[in-house]
Amino acid sequence: MVKKFGNVTVIDNKVLFDAVSEYEENLIQEATANGSLAEQGADNEYTREIGRVGVMCADYESTYMTFKCLKFKSPLVISIENELAKRTLKQREAAKLLNVKESTFSQVIRGKRKVSMQMAKRLYKVFNIDPKLILEYS
Repeated sequence: MVKKFGNVTVIDNKVLFDAVSEYEENLIQEATANGSLAEQGADNEYTREIGRVGVMCADYESTYMTFKCLKFKSPLVISIENELAKRTLKQREAAKLLNVKESTFSQVIRGKRKVSMQMAKRLYKVFNIDPKLILEYS
């Protein structure tokens, strides 16, 4: 194993971060190929070096990088969207059928607003949305 970045203790720029990350990935591949990572909790030159550079990379990520959280659509919203697609309805038309403002319906679809009890009843009556789904995700 050829060690690199021995004199680096802190990563403070993107270029260095990219280089150290690539080095770390190569170390992991090499250690996997030669069996140095085969045993859980192994303590060898590969695991120590991967740990050393991994900590520096993690510190850089915490300090300089921001990550967006993954957002998932609610199963209720997916169910409503599927029903609109089946009926080839636009949000505007669906809002009218449900007797709610377009903005209110749009906020529900975007996950910005909870479903009111009145809207829940209308979703069931108009679009036949499963009441259990409405209760669980509204």
